[in-house]
Parts: sequence; C-alpha cells; structure tokens
Amino acid sequence: MGSILVNGCIPLQGKVRIQGSKNAALPILAACLLVEGDVWLENCPKIADVYRMIRILRSLGCMAVWEGRGLHINTNRMNCGELPAEAVTGMRSSLFLLGALIGRNREVFMEYPGGCVIGKRPIDIHLDALSRMGVVFEEKDGMLHARTSQPEGCEYLLPFPSVGATENMILAAVMARGVTIVRGAAREPEVVSLCEFLNACGADIEGVGTDELRIEGGLPLSGIVFRIPPDRIVAGTYLFATMITAGSVLLEQAPVKHMEEVIRVAESMGAECQETREGLFVQGPGRPVCPERISTQVYPGFPTDLQSMLLVCCCVAEGESRIWETIFENRFRIVEPLQQMGANLWMEGTQTVCVKGVERLAGQTVEARELRGGAALVLAGLTAYGDTRITGTEFIDRGYENICRDLRELGARITSV
Repeated sequence: MGSILVNGCIPLQGKVRIQGSKNAALPILAACLLVEGDVWLENCPKIADVYRMIRILRSLGCMAVWEGRGLHINTNRMNCGELPAEAVTGMRSSLFLLGALIGRNREVFMEYPGGCVIGKRPIDIHLDALSRMGVVFEEKDGMLHARTSQPEGCEYLLPFPSVGATENMILAAVMARGVTIVRGAAREPEVVSLCEFLNACGADIEGVGTDELRIEGGLPLSGIVFRIPPDRIVAGTYLFATMITAGSVLLEQAPVKHMEEVIRVAESMGAECQETREGLFVQGPGRPVCPERISTQVYPGFPTDLQSMLLVCCCVAEGESRIWETIFENRFRIVEPLQQMGANLWMEGTQTVCVKGVERLAGQTVEARELRGGAALVLAGLTAYGDTRITGTEFIDRGYENICRDLRELGARITSV
C-alpha cells in the first residue's frame, strides 16, 4: 500500500493543466460498446478507474489501446465473455455496463458493483428504470442477472436526479425500440458529455442539459474522434489547494462554465478568481473566511465531490461554518483524521459537520478511506506544520492522474513513497 508524504506551509505558485474528466470518461467508455467502428478518445485521463474499465472492455473481446491520439477503442469483435469480478466490485462506475450491455447484448451477468465507501448508494433506481424498459432482473449468490428480448422505449420520472441512473437509461434507450423520455434527469456536465458523444456517433437525444431527455432509439452508431472535457472536480481540488496555501495558480483548461457555484463559494471566502483564455486564475486570500452554511446539491449546486476539500479549507479559515451533506450519508469519514491533525470540528447529527477554524493544522499520519476524502487529506497536509503522511493512496489514484506531480510543479514539498 503506497503513501504520500507532504511537508506543508508552502504557497502554491505557477500553473497546472487540468486532466480529462473521470466522471465523463467512464460512461463514455461504456457507451463505446454500442458503437460500430473505431473511437478515439482524446484527453482521456490515465487513472486507475479508466484502466479498470479498459480491462473490462478487453475481457469482453474489445480492443482498447493507448495511441498517439489518446485511447483507441474498437468493439466490433466483442464477445459475451465473463466480466472480471475484482474489476466490477472495485469500481462503482462499472454499473454503466448494465445499460450498455443490455443495449448491445440484451443480457448482463455481473457482480454487484463496488467503489468508495461513502454511503449506501443503492442501485434500486437503476433497476426500476431499466425494468420499465422491459429488462428482467434476477439475483442469485450475490450476482446480478439482467436480460431482455428487446429494450423498449418508455416514459420514466426519476425519483431523484441520479447521475448514474440517468446515464444507464440513456445507454439502454439509444438501442431501444421507440422513444424514451426521461423526466427528472440529472443535468451534470458529465451527462451532457455522454449525450454529446452519442449524438456525434449518430444517436438522436434531445433536451441535452435539461431535466427532460427525449431519446429516439435504434439508430446506428458509428465511430468518431471525441475529446473528453477537463475534470471540474480536479480543477476544484486545486482551486481549494491554492486557497489554503495563500497561493497564486493558473488552472489551465479549467471548465469555468461548469464551476460557477464552486467559484462563487471560493470568492465568498476571499479568493480572487478570474477567467482567462487559458483557464482560471486563482489568487488565494491571506486566510480564508468561513461561509456560514454550505449544503451540497445536485448540479448546478455545490458538488458533493468537493465537499471534503471545502471542509479542509474551512478548518483553517476564520470563523465558523456548518456543512450539510445532502447526497451521500457517509461523506464525513474525513472528520476523524482532521481532528487528529488539530482541526476543531464536530458532527451535528449524521449529515452536518460544524467547523471552527484554526490557524494551522499539524502533520500526522492519516489514512485515506475514499477517493475525494483522500485528496482532501493531501490538501490538509499542504497547510499543516511538519510532515503529513497519507496512506491508502490507491483511492486517490482512482481519480487523479498524478496529484503529487501536479502539486510539486506548483512548489509543494510532496512525494509518493
């Protein structure tokens, strides 16, 4: 098990390129199963979850290789091979394979998907939505078996704007017979990217970017060159890293239009943010100011994936704050390690954490228990006196190409050991 060693209290300076989006790349990789011909995905992030998805595609007989233009995929020789259990159970995003394989093969037999332990994240919505499209599910010995003779278009109102369930319905609907209308759909940029990819391949999806999608099924999909957009969560991570170190950083290619609420919160805490032709320039304050209250929301609200980074920022800010988590019930696993580092924060119930800022944290050995919390502990190390060692870095590798390299190029004293 690897670890990251950080020696803190260095203001970040310079510029860093924002990698391709994890949350856009994974469903698009699943969507490649529906496409005939060659697909090139430019700017595809080289992260652990992408490598796991590539392994799944290869286990199904698909070609997936890194080439000069990015990731080259061809699924024409796909077979019905068995999905590798360790890849599926280790990555929640493998759930996208449900909709894609139903659309392509009419049948899926897989382990229950896994991933970070940040809450229950039940798949009931996924199963109910696909059931309305004529998919029959059976569970036996911990395995999920889904089958249909032909997915059928339907009208479905999502009880919650679940990103994953929206994307699963899209993947099944583009191969279904007739029209599918998804109401209450998630509006996240990653959903938009999936729709844009499929439309560029020949699909007919209307209402992209709204909460109501109309999908004409059964159209042939052909290979294309498609560029994965920059990762708004990585950009937000480095934005808060700049703030807590009183740094000055240009986030190259940051997706500013998808970060409006994050930028608003950062500016309310004292940061100066300016959009440029190259991306987003961030000037951190001498010391941030706590927002009185922040709650995570579905897009375009404040993203749950940046809640841990905001929490770290509040730990060293002036004043007090309450952060309310509305998406996942177990996002506060980072509270205990932050307390070890000297942060003054406490839980109020199960979904709210209260923070009273201190001037500095103190370096400790702490454990990453999930992806975003692990990255937030790296940020805590940046603002702590002495050395901080973060273990469990395999979680961080799931979403960041090389967080140590990126921060080191900005002047941080950080190494992977």
